[in-house]
Amino acid sequence: MRGPKQWLVVAAACVAAFMSFSASAQEKLRVGKAVAEAFAFLPLDVGVRQGIFKRHGLDIEITSFGGGARLQQALAADGIDIGVSAGPELALLERGAPVKGVAMPFGPPVYLMLLVRSDGPVRTAADLKGRKIGVSSARSLTGWLAVELSRQQGFGARGIELVGSPPRTSLASIKTGQIDGMVTDITFALRAQQAGEGRILLGFGDLVRDFHTHIIYAANTLIAAKPDTVRRFNAGWFDTIAYMRANKAETVKVAMAVLELPEEIASPTYDKLMPVFSTDGKFDDKALATLGRSFVDLELLPSAPKDIRRHITEEFLPKR
Repeated sequence: MRGPKQWLVVAAACVAAFMSFSASAQEKLRVGKAVAEAFAFLPLDVGVRQGIFKRHGLDIEITSFGGGARLQQALAADGIDIGVSAGPELALLERGAPVKGVAMPFGPPVYLMLLVRSDGPVRTAADLKGRKIGVSSARSLTGWLAVELSRQQGFGARGIELVGSPPRTSLASIKTGQIDGMVTDITFALRAQQAGEGRILLGFGDLVRDFHTHIIYAANTLIAAKPDTVRRFNAGWFDTIAYMRANKAETVKVAMAVLELPEEIASPTYDKLMPVFSTDGKFDDKALATLGRSFVDLELLPSAPKDIRRHITEEFLPKR
């Protein structure tokens, strides 16, 4: 008959065996985010650090890319399985990219700002006609927002000159007067403003209401071979959103660590952006129509797709 100590040894062995099995049962999933420094992609880091994805049986391997184009290339080349990137990249699916949009994580472009020189000639949006604005590329989300701003100001689609360059290069060009402003992430803009290197002129979330800034893309090969994996990833993502909404302090700490932000920037950024994260991942027809128009503005397609919904699916969204 076994004594108390023997039972403790047996129990400890069982726990160790269960933990070993649990770890080995985790399925590795390669997930990319378009850029490393955007708060809009933070749920990946929060979900990993809080063990939320692991509770759905997923061991997430995060890779950050230097833009959506590189992320889409990695998806097509089987370098990653799932990617979180800009909405306008849906145009690539119309051109045959082997991926599908499986969730809408973030609505209007609230986190994107127009930063201008503090002492420059641009005081209002009306002063932007003919000015040079830095964007990540002329055919990117930031490029389209500058085009849309030009149109809304009555300048026409090309009334603002776009200059493609990385954020830090654009900021240096603003300082030297080579360009007049730049479209950039709110955290980058707040840091520049705090350092006296620029001034936030406007936020694009006030200009573009019906829009899907980001989409979660899954490779067709993953969807065909492991549909439940896609379903579990989406469940983990939206469980993470629920956690972030309920736990500001912990989320801000992750933002400070991952994005290298001081609390005085991470905290207000959380307050501004958290309400814009989707809680269900569903696509909106008005926002999709705006996306279709952006494809033409960016010269990605000659005309808007007649059936954009064939490139997306809500099949893998959590059933709430």
